[in-house]
Amino acid sequence: MPIDSNPQPAKEPTGPPGNLFVLALLTPIVGAVSGFLGAIFRLALADADRLRNELIVWAHGQKTVGFLLVTGSCAAATAIAAWLVRRYSPRASGSGVPDVEAVLEGELLDESSFRLIPVKFFGGLLAIGSGLALGREGPSIQMGASTAHFVGKLFKRNWPDCRVLLAAGAGAGLATAFNAPIGGAIFVLEELVKRFEPRAAIVALGASSTAIVVARLLLGDAPDFHVQAFAFPSSLVNPLFFVLGALAGLAAIAYNHAILGAIDMANRLSRWPVELRAALIGAAVGTLAWFAPGLVGGGDPITQRTLDGAGTSALIPVLFLVRFGLGAVSYAAATPGGLFAPLLVLGAQLGQLFGILCRFVFSGLNIRPQAFAVVGMAAFFSGVVRAPLTGIVLVTEMTGNVTVLLPMLTACFAAMLLPTLLRDAPIYDSLRERIVRTQESDQEDDAGTNKT
Repeated sequence: MPIDSNPQPAKEPTGPPGNLFVLALLTPIVGAVSGFLGAIFRLALADADRLRNELIVWAHGQKTVGFLLVTGSCAAATAIAAWLVRRYSPRASGSGVPDVEAVLEGELLDESSFRLIPVKFFGGLLAIGSGLALGREGPSIQMGASTAHFVGKLFKRNWPDCRVLLAAGAGAGLATAFNAPIGGAIFVLEELVKRFEPRAAIVALGASSTAIVVARLLLGDAPDFHVQAFAFPSSLVNPLFFVLGALAGLAAIAYNHAILGAIDMANRLSRWPVELRAALIGAAVGTLAWFAPGLVGGGDPITQRTLDGAGTSALIPVLFLVRFGLGAVSYAAATPGGLFAPLLVLGAQLGQLFGILCRFVFSGLNIRPQAFAVVGMAAFFSGVVRAPLTGIVLVTEMTGNVTVLLPMLTACFAAMLLPTLLRDAPIYDSLRERIVRTQESDQEDDAGTNKT
């Protein structure tokens, strides 16, 4: 997201009253383009997942040659994604949310060009399509933010106006990724802007709603997940959701440390080309895909199966641990891809497992493990990201379920409380600090080289 060479500090934007009217006119453009890009990206990912699964089915008939073909294809796709990032747009690495936040806070100048969008699109398609446990929302958010900023610069808006548009474009990208327009707007205020700004709220709502109108023309209007209707939980069951939230908070701390640890481990191999490191991760994911193709990728099918109550209870802890490690390792590959979708997988599995245990222990209560799975999605998201309103609204819109809103509030309270008391930083704060430090280090190295 290119920005002015002298960005203003992250304060309440000021400017002539007429600016809001101009922003309101630009908002549908931002939303429409972001929605179109996000929808095409989702469709392309669906095709990539289908092709990967078809390749694995065919390759099983080829025995050793087939195994080498699958692992080699995954390794090559991941390596190409990492090469695209390194060669054309280093800021396209990872989810993009920390980068957007750093730009909004005036901590970073973005020196990339319009090519960030195709790098994010095709790099994310290769990485997630090869089976890495990364989310589609990361590329959609950064593509939406970049598009919005280009629109602002095209119409010669100042930095305060571009800042509002950039945040709204990011929210429109998230809304499109999860078919959640309200969640996208709340994400702008809670996670990106981190306070209520009337102008940001107006533009975010307009961009997200327009993005969804365009996206639904291509994707349809059904919720991302189909969940059976739940009865309102009884007062005797509600305390159990607090316990689930506490467990989700502890698991979130472990997951944050796992992601940062995996990145540190990859950085220790800095002598190896980033493409080689990515290829090794891709080959490992390809090996897993050979034996268990249903465990790789962004994870929406896994989440849906969990919400359906499918699968063997004894396998849930194993599946949770596999996806836990896979998500951390995948993010260390330095390819485009987000964190949200993998978080929803883990939260659903954690919630379902806890619900099954509660149903066994408290057999006299009417406990639905699927309801705990839905609540677990919001709780684990809140524990990792520390954006509970975004998590609650996203999960509600994605499942079309409102009967567990009170349990979600209870669980998210506990999931936020424990990590905060234990002084565990939100994942995007930690990742943003690393991006800023890396940028400053690179600038110092460049300055030293120029002096020499």
